Amino acid sequence: MGLIKLAVAGAAGYALYKYATRDQEEPQAATAGNGAACPPVRDAGPENMKSAPKRWSKTDEAIDESFPASDPPGTY
Repeated sequence: MGLIKLAVAGAAGYALYKYATRDQEEPQAATAGNGAACPPVRDAGPENMKSAPKRWSKTDEAIDESFPASDPPGTY
């Protein structure tokens, strides 16, 4: 019986919290550690670069698609 009362009290507290914070704005876009907004991220591939390279290998493509991941691609 005590567990049911605790669950009801928790649900009521959560409902009151959601009711009290319903008018607050949604979180903004991601920011850097210093509070500055992060720049937009481009899509992978040479066609989305400002100046496309003269040569483009499969390894270059795999590396470009994996950025900014910490692990290298497994294709080489």
